[in-house]
Amino acid sequence: MISPARPETGLREDETLDELRLRLAPLVAANAAFDGWSKVAVASAAEAAGVDRDIAALAFDGSAMVMIDAWFASVDAAMLTRLPPGMLAAMKIRERITALVEARLDLLAPHRETLRRAQAILAMPKNVSRAAQLGWRAADTMWRAAGDTAVDYNHYTKRATLGTVYAATLLVFVNDESEDHADTRAFLARRIDGIMRFEKAKARFTAGADNHFSIPRFLGRLRYRGR
Repeated sequence: MISPARPETGLREDETLDELRLRLAPLVAANAAFDGWSKVAVASAAEAAGVDRDIAALAFDGSAMVMIDAWFASVDAAMLTRLPPGMLAAMKIRERITALVEARLDLLAPHRETLRRAQAILAMPKNVSRAAQLGWRAADTMWRAAGDTAVDYNHYTKRATLGTVYAATLLVFVNDESEDHADTRAFLARRIDGIMRFEKAKARFTAGADNHFSIPRFLGRLRYRGR
């Protein structure tokens, strides 16, 4: 149940600035297509939502990266709503990853100009580190939704690989004029096929490695012999 807004500020009861930022993010993104990732976009979003402009400005701190971060977080949340655990559980792992990425594409489809502007900002040298963090977060959210529970090096390789594929897919997506973005979906299918082959090969290599001589394991046995 959505709490009623306070007339004087437009904030919902007990709503924090983080929560307000997430609520306004899709509206900011919609305006960013015309006004850029700017204070003007935030002010327009605040007006549309009936939120005090000064409070909205405080939530985003005038930073384009904060706005983009919040938008991507709202896409994460919307993706998880579209594909709840029960629905994903009925799919094979490849189908889950494909469905999750395609859900993101569907959510981003009405806002390709907004995405293009975001990519330009993310590509700036000063923002490369933050862009990598956002890509990692998206990949981590998708793998967790897909049921991945790896905590060893697989945790990192899976996210790094999917993050790279997702970023490349978005670059194709913003310029894709094919019907229903068929070219992007074909590109994605090929890349996910590559991920699955890589994961299978890695699993075979890891399994085979257990049968070979291991210096750390050998030294451990010497140290704890007889236990």
